[in-house]
Amino acid sequence: MSNPSQDIIHLKDVALRLPRLIKKLPHVTKGLIMANDTRVTKPMGLGWAFEKTVRQNPYGVALLYQDFEMTYAQLNEWANQIAHYFLAAGFKKGDVAAVGIENRPELLATLLGLAKIGVVSALLNTSQVGKTLTHSINLVKPKALIIGAEMYEHIAAIAADLDIPKQQRYWFADQNTLKDQGTAPAHYINLALEIRNLPQFNPPTTQTNFYNDGLFLIYTSGTTGLPKAVIFTHGRWMRAYGTFGHLLNLGPEDILYSTLPLYHATGVAVCWSCAIAGGSGFAIRRKFSVSQFWPDVIAFNATAIGYVGELCRYLLEPAPSALERQHRVTKMIGNGMRAHIWHEFKNRFGIDEVLEFYASSEGNIGFNNIFNFENTMGFTPLPYAIVQYDRENDQPILDGNGHMIKVKTGEVGLLLGKITARSPFDGYTDPEKSRAVILENVFKTGDRYFNTGDLVRDLGFRHTQFIDRLGDTFRWKGENVSTTEIENLISGYPKIAQAIVYGVEIPNTNGRAGMAALILKTGETLQAGDYSELLAYFKEQMPSYAIPVFLRLQQQAETTGTFKYIKHRLIEQRFDLTKVQGDPILVHLPGTSTYTVLTDDIYQNILKGHYRF
Repeated sequence: MSNPSQDIIHLKDVALRLPRLIKKLPHVTKGLIMANDTRVTKPMGLGWAFEKTVRQNPYGVALLYQDFEMTYAQLNEWANQIAHYFLAAGFKKGDVAAVGIENRPELLATLLGLAKIGVVSALLNTSQVGKTLTHSINLVKPKALIIGAEMYEHIAAIAADLDIPKQQRYWFADQNTLKDQGTAPAHYINLALEIRNLPQFNPPTTQTNFYNDGLFLIYTSGTTGLPKAVIFTHGRWMRAYGTFGHLLNLGPEDILYSTLPLYHATGVAVCWSCAIAGGSGFAIRRKFSVSQFWPDVIAFNATAIGYVGELCRYLLEPAPSALERQHRVTKMIGNGMRAHIWHEFKNRFGIDEVLEFYASSEGNIGFNNIFNFENTMGFTPLPYAIVQYDRENDQPILDGNGHMIKVKTGEVGLLLGKITARSPFDGYTDPEKSRAVILENVFKTGDRYFNTGDLVRDLGFRHTQFIDRLGDTFRWKGENVSTTEIENLISGYPKIAQAIVYGVEIPNTNGRAGMAALILKTGETLQAGDYSELLAYFKEQMPSYAIPVFLRLQQQAETTGTFKYIKHRLIEQRFDLTKVQGDPILVHLPGTSTYTVLTDDIYQNILKGHYRF
């Protein structure tokens, strides 16, 4: 377990680590120059960077998946065919295509091809279903929908509600589509079949993508309501490429293995950009598997891995095996590594460098662990502030002049990113949502800051440590869960009048599991026979990671004088049978298809870590 006082960073600590950083300083400096090039008329972005690597390392392995390999030249030619197809179909810079394909080569070829012609890819979360998926697609007004066969059933269930013409719906078979194109379902165009005879040369449009042009739309739960689409520009991708790609310092002999979903920025913008920057191989897997992780790493001969905190915890759960040390991995890049497992993880698996970073799809502030300290999000040169926060009243603490108060070294507070020309706030597609997270007149009249919604500890020397997430989102299984969205979906169940959703900590897990306090409609009851039906309803309405693990059945909800739910008491009491005041608690135990009444025996086994949530 990390000791907060031991995590404070002093000048002598930084001095001891400077020589290591200085060794790769020329490479890092080159990357930082690219990352900070904000010229609005200079060609840049994903397509530009990929073509640069193709020129430097055309025959190096670019992509590995199962027993499939492609060189940089081959992947580039495939992407070019996709680009030429959509150019001929009349697509132009700024158009949006909604893309729903799981982690496989067809996804990367599609994203790269669309990027080259300036079409913005809306990266659909392939776990979404029902109303949430409908909202995500219609929100961005796409000109086209491109899906893999694995998403077909989800889309078919909502097809009538989508605002996309049937002649603009494209499909990839769930197989190696370079060898077998498959048979597309009715009303879909088989994209693999359409592109097979098209030109493979670079389209000239690659050179017309600039700093402020859109590259991706990445969905985030933000703070309330249904998913929001965050604009991820070519310039922002270049910042990841220039910063993370050169700090991780991979080369053509390296392979980065990542099982992270490529609809999230950590996978598609950080891990992939690190591989492209080094001319390295990018090995991917459809979905994360504990049992196959180290066998994959060995089979792909990986030297680096991408991670999120939950993934690291899962890898620590099984008993140690010889495979854990029969690999070449010395580096890892990602975020969310918890302080209490950091040292254990590095020692057990033989990892030398953990390039932890902090960033959000919509935010303007980022931290990087460039000095390779433990238990920190890292260092930033960008302007920021950590301010005192009153969790009881859910608001920053103000001084006598109405301004916020910075915390001292070692203290915890709310992280704010200062909005400047050097650290702009790109925002959401919805201007109202953007305005809601901007704080003005924070320390003086006229200043503006982005509210991250995260509590962090000030470690000194511009280093911070992540503590907790505030507001109406929580993180579980590597995903942000919007409480308002889930409350609305739960309330669609016929017997439920109100739902209050929040995240609770389970011992020996990362993040917070979903818990919902339910108030039933007058005269309604939930019997044991309803529990499996209730869970089945949740599975139809929401992604698996968003389904509440715990349900608390209440007679009425406790509210403030302005009728806001008092969530902090619910969070404090969580599923502790000694604190829930007689309210029945239900739990969805791993491997079951129903909710079960939480008994003291089950509760004690949860505390002992006997269940793998």
